[in-house]
Amino acid sequence: MEVDLSSFNIDTPRWDQSTFLGRLKHFFNITDPRTALVSEQTLDWAKMMVESSRHGTVPPGTNQEQLLYAKKLYDSAFHPDTGEKMNVIGRMSFQVPGGMAITGFMLQFYRTVPAVVFWQWVNQSFNALVNYTNRNAASPISVRQMVVSYFTATSTALATALGLNMYAKKAPPLVARWVPFAAVAAANCVNIPMMRQQELIHGISVTDRNSRELGHSRKAAVIGISQVVISRITMAAPGMILLPILMERLEKLAFMKKIQFLHAPLQVMLAGGFELAISCLEPELQDSIKAKHGDLLSYVYFNKGL
Repeated sequence: MEVDLSSFNIDTPRWDQSTFLGRLKHFFNITDPRTALVSEQTLDWAKMMVESSRHGTVPPGTNQEQLLYAKKLYDSAFHPDTGEKMNVIGRMSFQVPGGMAITGFMLQFYRTVPAVVFWQWVNQSFNALVNYTNRNAASPISVRQMVVSYFTATSTALATALGLNMYAKKAPPLVARWVPFAAVAAANCVNIPMMRQQELIHGISVTDRNSRELGHSRKAAVIGISQVVISRITMAAPGMILLPILMERLEKLAFMKKIQFLHAPLQVMLAGGFELAISCLEPELQDSIKAKHGDLLSYVYFNKGL
């Protein structure tokens, strides 16, 4: 028996987004690394299915599981603001394999200046591409701003890494292994705000629960960008802080000294929307919202980016 899916709301979250577990399941779903391997034809099919469902014209023979899979692929590969297909390397589904590889090599090759320069450059190039791909499209950034942000972040990472490497020569060996994390953290503090400076200057769009725009808020931009910076550093912390401790101990073992060519691959393997209370917005925006909606709204929503 064919199920009528014409009234199925494909944009309704599959899991309760008011709970941490629901949000966790949602992001695990759309950042599934396997989606980075899906063909272009399949992604185009997913977009067609999502758009058809939104218009209530689901192709005959379609079942709910197919729609949910199509939405998963759509959310993983298409920008939430523009609907454009994102480049593979910049997608969040590529963060696990891409981040693992770069983190592993940064932690392995940290002893010489050329190695530090090369892998910090690779990492910042990767970060810049991810930041651009997942930018808030409502606040466009010029090519000049992107170039300045990229070179500033790369320079910050290199200065931090090379400077701390010189200091670490006098410190215990483990300290030198933590230098890449310090460089990554410092660069994130510079790169993300600079890449998204237009949002800080002009504010970002805030909406009600039904995605109706209420205005632009600089405070929302500050909160959103700050959370992105903190989350990027926090995501890097476990692997880049704990892994050096593990490798420091493993490399002292006799069998590890015989397989030094496997140290880098081993480190690679081991490295394995937002709500805001209206009272947090600018006073003039609060007044504007209250004038139009009274006290019916308590919260606004915005895309903080990734």
